[in-house]
Amino acid sequence: MPTDPVAVYVHIPFCPSKCGYCDFNSYAMEGDVIDRTVRAIVTEIRRSRQKGRPAKTVFFGGGTPTFISEPQILSILEAVFETHPPIEGAEITSEANPGTADITKFVAMRRGGFNRMSLGAQSFSNSDLLTLGRVHRSDEIGRAFSVAREAGFDNLNLDLMFGLPGQDGTGWHRNLDTALALAPEHLSLYCLTIEPNTAFYRLQLKGQLDLPDDDVQVAMYEDSVARAAAGGLEQYEISNFSKPGFECRHNLCYWDAEEYMGYGPGAVGSTETEFGRIRYTNLKHPDGYCKAIELNLPLSCDSEILTDEMRRTERIMLGLRLNRGLPIGEVLLKHQAIDKVVAKGWAEIDGETMRLTPQGRHFCSEVALELI
Repeated sequence: MPTDPVAVYVHIPFCPSKCGYCDFNSYAMEGDVIDRTVRAIVTEIRRSRQKGRPAKTVFFGGGTPTFISEPQILSILEAVFETHPPIEGAEITSEANPGTADITKFVAMRRGGFNRMSLGAQSFSNSDLLTLGRVHRSDEIGRAFSVAREAGFDNLNLDLMFGLPGQDGTGWHRNLDTALALAPEHLSLYCLTIEPNTAFYRLQLKGQLDLPDDDVQVAMYEDSVARAAAGGLEQYEISNFSKPGFECRHNLCYWDAEEYMGYGPGAVGSTETEFGRIRYTNLKHPDGYCKAIELNLPLSCDSEILTDEMRRTERIMLGLRLNRGLPIGEVLLKHQAIDKVVAKGWAEIDGETMRLTPQGRHFCSEVALELI
């Protein structure tokens, strides 16, 4: 078993409600199923074949991790620490919904070991939040931010979405200004993507989703880059901006195609084994996941061995998102394709590194396909 530090992801699949755009593995459930699932997650972590391998990052995602109780979330974190003792200065993040902000819980989480929090704000417009199906309202975002600061978190991220139904450039500009006024260490700014099997997808099929056109969405993105820079946040990935030294180290593990452990219903992991790098996905529904844990049955609903070519493909697709770019020769082999995307103005060469240009960030997928 490898002994080098690894990223650890824990999936908490519960939410107060299911948002119209969400295709994550999340469920609006309450009661005994939450207790049962928490016990199962703790058991899975403690049974890990990678027990003893240090954690360099820990990330609780969902779902809404802060929807579960303080003792529940801390019991899971304790199991992580027992199984994957964190290295010095490890980044330990929890996602949180502003509507679930609670000073007692946040203080306990900070004392328990969490040192970074990511607040799913999405928008500071109540009409946007209502359209999205979010349970919180605009004034709760600032309150949650203040509560997190009071609890001792000095590394805070805000998630915001643009390209929302009925949203225009003025509304998005106002969202950016409001977010930057809070002085977060990190901003994640994502364009709404309509995913199959969501309420928004069904509305779109019926022609009932009034989305901004492509030109407006491009303008919103350019405004994001400019406003974030003016606010002292450096872009280090297509959708992510931070103060120097506050880049999300856990997500960088994904973008660099490193190993990561995945625990919880629907969690995905990617680890080295005697057979090579294997990517696996846990059973998704809490009931099936819990039954598998309780009966000591296999947890994976899907797994695959990643070939060298598959790993190279992922390295290109993920690494292109980073402003620092990709190495020529080590990953990028098709020099004719490199010349083509450079000629189009989508990429630039700096020594032995290729990176996307500001224009090329709008064509990341197209560049990846050329290079693969």
